[in-house]
Amino acid sequence: MTGEAVVLGLRTARLPSRALARLLDWAVYTVAFVVLILGLSLGISDLETAAAAALTLSTFVFCTVLLPTLVETLSQGRSLGKVALGLRVVRADGGPIRFRHALVRGLVGIIDFGMFAMPAVVASLCSAEGRRLGDVFGGTMVIRERLPHGARDQGAVPPVPPQVMNALGADLVALDLSAVPDGLWLSARQVLGRMHELDKPVAAALGDRMAADMAQRTGWPVPAGLPSLVYLGAVVMERQRREWERASAAAYAMYAAQQAQLMQQAQQAQQAQQAQQVPPVHRPGYPQSAPQPAAVTLAKPAKPAGPAEAPAPAAGGGGFVPPA
Repeated sequence: MTGEAVVLGLRTARLPSRALARLLDWAVYTVAFVVLILGLSLGISDLETAAAAALTLSTFVFCTVLLPTLVETLSQGRSLGKVALGLRVVRADGGPIRFRHALVRGLVGIIDFGMFAMPAVVASLCSAEGRRLGDVFGGTMVIRERLPHGARDQGAVPPVPPQVMNALGADLVALDLSAVPDGLWLSARQVLGRMHELDKPVAAALGDRMAADMAQRTGWPVPAGLPSLVYLGAVVMERQRREWERASAAAYAMYAAQQAQLMQQAQQAQQAQQAQQVPPVHRPGYPQSAPQPAAVTLAKPAKPAGPAEAPAPAAGGGGFVPPA
């Protein structure tokens, strides 16, 4: 419940669904208790009576307090029974629970579910949000996650007409929304999402009060003739637009950084591969052939000495030459 008496956009679970989820959880924890006791009794059979009773009590405390606390902490409020019925434990402001919230719920659950769970039943019936004592002390509540499509669309902010957004575009872009607290944003969204369910005088009164608070924090008064609910819708849509732009810019920057990192890794891998391969050395100029071996000249063998040959006759005269 906010300061404007507007319930947050969360569907709280009622007693029947919570009771059925609790029965399913009890069945699971009972099976776990029996399995642990049987395992310990088989593993340690020579214990004394006092030691066996202490071990049984410790196992019971573990299965009834510590085990549900660990399950709700690790699953962020979704035990087996709650998952089966579409329920979840959240903080009073709608955020996920932590270990301390689950621990308080588990410890106070000893009182809640004692005496046939009458304290939990009475507290849940007296609470407008169906909260038991563990939820009250732990600052939590149980909500319904699985909703019909009509119920999901019921809390959506109705869009402002485009012509109104175009007329207010310059003023909306220049707004400083940093001074608006989160509670006021949640309240504005709830009023806009449920204005068709509320009586017109009640919706108009809530819109006037919240529009005055919004104008005081943003420094932009409600334009003359503009309904307060339309003013709230325009401011909420401007905030959504800015959040979308920031989210888109962050996503694009992350994508660009990943792509740059991948390209750098590819370049490094290519350079490493090139460094491993030694290229051949090329000398400038016409490629020279390999040097040929020098030719070997073989000397001809000398002829053996024989009888002297007669000199050849002198050229010129003819006829018979008498012997000497």
